[in-house]
Amino acid sequence: MENVLAILLAGGAGERLHPLTRDTAKPAVPFGGGYRIIDFTLSNCINSDVRRIFVLTQYKSLDLIRHVRDGWSILSPEMGEYIEIIPAMKQVGEEWYQGTADAVFQNALSILAETPEHVLILAADHIYKMNYRLMLEWHRQHKAHVTIATTQVSPGEAERFGVAEIGPDSQIVGFEEKPKHGQPVRSAFNPDAVSASMGIYIFKTEVLLRLVREDAENPDSSHDFGRDIIPRCLRDCRVIAYDFQDINAKEMRYWRDVGTLDAYYEANMDLVDVTPQLNLYDSGWPIRTRLLQQPPAKFVFAQEGRRMGVAIDSIVCAGCIISGGRVLRSVLSPGVRVNSYCEVEYSILMPNVEIDRYSRIRRAIIDAGVNLPEASVIGFNLEEDRRKGYHITEGGIVVVSRAESSSTPATQFARTNY
Repeated sequence: MENVLAILLAGGAGERLHPLTRDTAKPAVPFGGGYRIIDFTLSNCINSDVRRIFVLTQYKSLDLIRHVRDGWSILSPEMGEYIEIIPAMKQVGEEWYQGTADAVFQNALSILAETPEHVLILAADHIYKMNYRLMLEWHRQHKAHVTIATTQVSPGEAERFGVAEIGPDSQIVGFEEKPKHGQPVRSAFNPDAVSASMGIYIFKTEVLLRLVREDAENPDSSHDFGRDIIPRCLRDCRVIAYDFQDINAKEMRYWRDVGTLDAYYEANMDLVDVTPQLNLYDSGWPIRTRLLQQPPAKFVFAQEGRRMGVAIDSIVCAGCIISGGRVLRSVLSPGVRVNSYCEVEYSILMPNVEIDRYSRIRRAIIDAGVNLPEASVIGFNLEEDRRKGYHITEGGIVVVSRAESSSTPATQFARTNY
């Protein structure tokens, strides 16, 4: 893998995850309690022995940069290993990144300086476990110019993805971005499914640089890999499909684009199942992150006549205190405080959230640093929540951000006045 350079595309605005992305880039949004979304792609790289990594950033990237700096400084520059953050710098003109392909084009000189044989293009905002080494072996075995990772999805989901038409020898002979006509071409690997692009590509370096240069010269292009680069390269390149091999070791393949608030919520809620679809406890394929120094989680007030602090079917991270409250099927990120007589159900509490006494929270996402005042009621009357200015998703999830909360951030979560 020493001849491979990975490029993580981490510059998108993440508009569909607003308000969680109001102050931070989508790949830096917390997930599963103690992780950030980008941790899954970075962990796949390290576990696959991909040790030369560019992370291309643009929008609201400070939190992301600090997370990578403080949590991922684990490689050895002496051995030619690195994770390098590259912000948008207008290297070839006066425009910021105009799309995923343009982001790569604007960093062509940085790519050339590393002299890789192959470039691995990755989205930094997907949740999955994958060995990129196996994909590279497939790419080399088939003497491909470009290899696209595909996963099998139901035909009814085709309009959310780029769909590949796969011919003999796994060669892609057609590609349609988000078809809405209801008749997507079926998968060569499974006639009951379609082969959807995962946004994971391996290019021969010279092929990639030629394609993005030609795309930059096309005034009619949207400068996107799925819409422009892939259809273009089918004309004169050997493009191969790689059917996703899931390292997650579960009955069903796990790959999630948590690009909407409802998708993000459902992916988090899956983690509190007895046997979740995503296995975070596999020591053979660890998901690493930045670990802050935090005290252990604590559950207090078990005396007679007062409600005991308890969490059932939940993820509770370090630094949390459940002080006489009750938590059910929820994800509590580091530093969360749930005070006495509170009920928190089916919710995601981001880092350093504090829920004051007598509050009731159901089917909600509470953004980092929010302090909900005493007797808050959220998720029981959506019209009332809407009048309060909270964001309500199509699936009925209430999202409370710092901008919508009048309280100050709960930075001192380890107080003693329970």
